[in-house]
Formats: sequence, C-alpha cells, structure tokens
Amino acid sequence: MSKFNFIKTKIKDLYVIEPTVFGDNRGYFMETYNYKEFEDAGLNMVFVQDNQSRSKRGVLRGLHFQKTNPQGKLVRVIEGEVFDVAVDLRKSSETFGQWYGILLTEENKKQFYVPEGFAHGFIVISETATFVYKCTRLYDPTDESGILWDDPDIGIDWKLPEDMEVLLSEKDKKNPQLKNLGFSFE
Repeated sequence: MSKFNFIKTKIKDLYVIEPTVFGDNRGYFMETYNYKEFEDAGLNMVFVQDNQSRSKRGVLRGLHFQKTNPQGKLVRVIEGEVFDVAVDLRKSSETFGQWYGILLTEENKKQFYVPEGFAHGFIVISETATFVYKCTRLYDPTDESGILWDDPDIGIDWKLPEDMEVLLSEKDKKNPQLKNLGFSFE
C-alpha cells in the first residue's frame, strides 16, 4: 500500500501529493517523502537542498525560477495557509504559459511537486505561514529570475481576500511579464 496519493494536474509533470496521515489522540505521523514511492510514481528526482521560510499575511514570494540550473521543488506548509502557484515555462509544452494553483495548509498536509521548467510562487493567506520545500538543485543567486506575479497574459487567480494587501520584495516588483522575459525552457 502506497503512503502517498499522486494526483496529476491539468499540466503535465505537475503533481499534487497527498500523504497518508496516521493520527490518534496523541497527534499524528506521516512520511513527507520516500524515494522508492516517488520513483514508483514516475517522479525520479533527487533532492539536494531543503529550505524553510516564514512569512506574514499578504506576503507574495514569486514567481521565481533559475535559468540554467532549474530547480524542481516539493513544497508544503507546516504552519498556516498559502495559495501556491506554478507556471509552465517550457516552450515546447502544450501548456506553456498556463498556471495551476492549490491551497496548501497545515491541516490538509498536501504537497505540490513543481518540476524544473516552471516558475513558482505563493501568497500567505493566514496571519503567518511556515513554508518548507526540497529542491533538485542548489540555489544559485546569479542564475535566479522571475516573472510578474500579476501578469495579465497569464491571468493567475490568486484567490485574494478583498482586504488583503499584497507585499512584494523590491526584486519581485521589477519582474517582467512573460512576453517580455526573452527566456523559456525547451
């Protein structure tokens, strides 16, 4: 019996992953990653770096990617709630420029696998959120890039509450639209 439910999304290679949670009155236990089970599901990535961030309500991180050392990411939330988004940047893909989003929470314990060739970002919906992720390649600050979080040509519905102020880094405020990026993955 698999400890994970691997759900294919409308975009090829992008997966929602539901772990099996074993709980009782003491709490819960779950595996968050198992190489063999992921390999059996066709996800043959190898992770080389783990990251964690904590952000307050309204913080939007993204949409990020690395150009020559693209990172696949297995992401989840261990405290709070975020809306997580991936945008297909693979020029040869039939879903190039399309996005997929999912609510990740400490309660639903869902994970999202964003493969290499995608831009990735999230917005914090709860008062705070702790976001953790595994990466297939090391972070390279000289290789990072991004696209505008509210690019009208992509049309991401971030599910923003009306009273929410979006908080961006100075770097993310300057990200270009996809049509002006001058870059895509093959």
